[in-house]
Order: sequence, then C-alpha cells, then structure tokens
Amino acid sequence: MAKRRPAAKDEILLIPFLDILCSLIGVLVLIIVVMCVSMTQQTEGRTVEEVEDAQEAKRLRKEITETKKQEIVVNEKVATLDELKKQIEERQQRFIKLRKLQSTSKEILETNQKLSQQMQKELDDLMLELDGLKKQQAESKAALEKLAAELKERQVPADKKVPPVVVQPSGGGMAADTKVFFVEATAGRLKILSAWGKDDYPLSATAEVVLADVVFNHFLTEVAKIPNALVLFLIRDDGQAAFNNGAGRADNDYKVRIGKLPIPGRGVLDLAMFDKFRGIISPPPVAPASPPAATPAKAEAPKKAAAK
Repeated sequence: MAKRRPAAKDEILLIPFLDILCSLIGVLVLIIVVMCVSMTQQTEGRTVEEVEDAQEAKRLRKEITETKKQEIVVNEKVATLDELKKQIEERQQRFIKLRKLQSTSKEILETNQKLSQQMQKELDDLMLELDGLKKQQAESKAALEKLAAELKERQVPADKKVPPVVVQPSGGGMAADTKVFFVEATAGRLKILSAWGKDDYPLSATAEVVLADVVFNHFLTEVAKIPNALVLFLIRDDGQAAFNNGAGRADNDYKVRIGKLPIPGRGVLDLAMFDKFRGIISPPPVAPASPPAATPAKAEAPKKAAAK
C-alpha cells in the first residue's frame, strides 16, 4: 500500500530582510562617523582662526577703554600744569617788581637770589613735567588710533576669552627664599603686576616717564630693600624696547636683580605657578586704582609752591 506524502508546510526565508537591515546599519554608522569628524574641526560653528580673532578683538576693546581713561587723566594733568605755570610766571613778575623796590642790603640780596633760584628750579621742573605729559598724550592718541584700526580690521565676535598664558619657572628653578615681582613689557608700555597685593599699574615705557614716574620709582626702591628679590620682566613679542628702558632703570640706578622671560601670544598671564615666590611691598604714595599713564616724580614741589 502506498505511503501518504506529508503535507507541504509554508516556509519564511529571513535572508533578504537581514541583508536590508545590515545595509541600513552600515549607512547609519557612516553618517555618525562623518558628523563626528565635522564637529571636531569646528567650535560652535566657527573655525579655530575665527575663535582666536574674536578673543583678540575683546582684548583690543579692553585696551582701548583703558587708553581712553588714561588720556582723560593726562589731559587733566596738562591743564593743571598750565595753571601752575601761569602762577609761577605771575610770581616771577611780582619778584621782578619787588626786586626793583628792595633794599640794596647784602643780606636781602642773598635771600632774594636764593628765592629766585628756587623759583627757577620749580619752573624748570614744571616744564620738564609738562613736556613729558604732552609726549605721553601724543603716544596715547597714537596707540588708541592703532588699536581702533586693528579692532575694525578684525570685525569678529567678541564673546570669547583669549586662552591664558601659563608662566612657568625656568628649568633650573629658584631658591626657596626668592621673592619675585613681575613687570609686563609690551609695545611702548610697562605694567607692574600686583606688587602691593592688588591692582596692576601701567605706565609708558619712554625714558622720560620711566625716570620720573613716582609709582615705578617707589616700586624699585621697596624691592631693593628686600634680600634675594627678583624683578622678572615678562616680555611680549613687541616689548623689547620697553624692557630695555625699565630693566636699565632697575639695574643701573637701584641695583635690583632682574630677569626676563619671553611671553608668546596675547593671552592673559597666569602666574599661579609662582604663588609661593610672590613678593609684596607697601602701596605707593599715589593710589594705583586708576593710575595715570605717566606720573612725574617732581609733581609735589609745584603744588607746595602754589599753596603758598
């Protein structure tokens, strides 16, 4: 008797579905890889060059603001000096008239001669101070125009910060009892960095200002009193001339030990690695909260003369 053939069953083949699924997964992986590579080459939609330009633009705006404030102070100083000059000229005229009427006594003549020499010296000091301030005013205007032109040329967003520049000690290190004071040297400018615990003090790096600035000379005087003190000049790429004037004053006139360290870039200085070596001196006689661009050393004598 013939055997009955088994009933045929429906079979489902999964091979085409798996092929499609594997292809889809491969395409998704490729898209993810392309997106990751694109994101690593940009920062918030901007290239690295655009980010750096934005940071530099923010720094330039800050320098322009500071320069404008300094220019206002310089203009006030110039007006004050002009007034003092007029007062001295009036006193000289009075002195000439009194001299014609005075006695010919030898003692009186000697007294008047000393007074005349003193007033002449005060006038010379005022003229020197006025020349220095006028020169500083011209330099401030030129620097302001240069910064404004550079800022206009860049024209990039200013909502990002420049990466800080970490300043590290030299390879040989330094003695544990060394007290380090920092002065930043840039194009035509010096800046004393927190020497009295807070606030920086900028000043022009011209030879006249470095020679006569009250705060800078106070800084060097106090540092010279500290054993094992070191004034470390942080030199930007355009600050060699400023370093020469500032370091020459410190070394030749105050015998202060100096050092120099080139600083690349324009970022904010990070001095955290020198915290245990930082020195502190007493505050200067002129408050450094809003320092003028140039503070001549002999500005007090005319004020006393005017008070008389």
